[in-house]
Amino acid sequence: MGIPFQKLAKRYVLLKKGWTPQQNLFYGFLTYILLGAILLCLPFFQKQSAPLLDHLFIATSAVSTTGLVTVSIFDTYNFFGQFIIMILIQLGGIGYLTFTTFMLLSTTRRMTLWHKKILSTEFTLPVTIKIKDFIKSVILFTLIMETLGAILFFIAFKGEGMNTLEAIWSSVFHSISTFCTAGFSLFNNSFVDYVDNSFINFIISMLAICGSLGFIVITDFGMMIKNKAHKLSFTTKIIFYGFIILLTFGTSFFYFFEPTITTLDYSSRFLAAFFQCMTAMTTVGFNTIDFGGFSQAMLIICVILMYVGASPSGTAGGIKITTLTAVFSIMKSRLRGSKNITFLGRIIPYERLYIATSAFIFYTTIIGIGTFLITFVDTFDFKDILFEVASALGTVGISRGITGDLSLFSKGVVIILMFIGRLGVLTFGLAIWSKNITQEEREVLKEDIAV
Repeated sequence: MGIPFQKLAKRYVLLKKGWTPQQNLFYGFLTYILLGAILLCLPFFQKQSAPLLDHLFIATSAVSTTGLVTVSIFDTYNFFGQFIIMILIQLGGIGYLTFTTFMLLSTTRRMTLWHKKILSTEFTLPVTIKIKDFIKSVILFTLIMETLGAILFFIAFKGEGMNTLEAIWSSVFHSISTFCTAGFSLFNNSFVDYVDNSFINFIISMLAICGSLGFIVITDFGMMIKNKAHKLSFTTKIIFYGFIILLTFGTSFFYFFEPTITTLDYSSRFLAAFFQCMTAMTTVGFNTIDFGGFSQAMLIICVILMYVGASPSGTAGGIKITTLTAVFSIMKSRLRGSKNITFLGRIIPYERLYIATSAFIFYTTIIGIGTFLITFVDTFDFKDILFEVASALGTVGISRGITGDLSLFSKGVVIILMFIGRLGVLTFGLAIWSKNITQEEREVLKEDIAV
């Protein structure tokens, strides 16, 4: 038995090395999802049975750190099932191969070229940050923040009268879920019961913002602390300033124009406005107000924030602030008649601009296709379906309450959207359609087109 298994393992390794980095990420995350779904299907991990598709849906939502659910996590899965979901969230949050690469660096201090290619594909980094330093920062910062979050959650939950064992498990689960911006909760109504609890709101906001700002920002700030001569990268500045501007914009609109929170006092109203915008932009997926009652204007704001997301190489989804910045810079430079594409006085490389515009177009196209497919089968309001699709592809996890009532076909569509959102639209596209460029394709004729 040992020899055939060794041969099979060697063939598998050779097969993986023959795949492109995008294909490795595709099959890697797919493996996590399928293994998770198989485990969740076992009665040993369940309190009550659920259809196979729902287990696959939950596993995909966990690995993609989305948080959309078709069944109650607390009512359907026992402690061991909830533990499996937490592990899937952690694996999806820190990324494929991140932990194994960290262990490799900790023992041999060497990273193979295969690891470098895959990690460089998954994490888009500026040239000022080395992948080796980045991986160490990811693991260490994750452990520090999740431990801190668990301690703070425990204090908060005990203050709310929760018994010790329940408080410990809820604290660990929600800390990992929050930092990985997964949005999975052991409470069936998310954090609606804690809308006025400023301490719990603070814990969630702190963890979600730190996770969604991305490991690029954290690594950059860490390097600046170690070396005062180190300057923050252009990428970090764009992410940081863009995040503050968009979050301020969304919070202001919610505070002044959302009818459902006007009955709250001024402090609670600000807290609710900030939290709902924060949860949409960081894609953490928790809510303290029922999104089902929001006005249409505020739903549009939420969709925009979910569409943008936060930072590349972080735990959040969306097209990313950097992509939006690049597309905006192209528009601005063309309207001004400038030959170079600039932002804040810096020229953006054309290679990055091609990636940004491709991601922007592909992402928008997928939202359109996903919305069409669900509207073609189900009869929910268009705004609810668009909101669901934006939440799935952006790996956000907030919903207008239609997730559990979707048809089998629509659940399948949402599963695919969540998977694409975690993988990244360009990575998904390259994994499916990439091929080697032949000499004939290089020698195609150039032609003009009127635009």
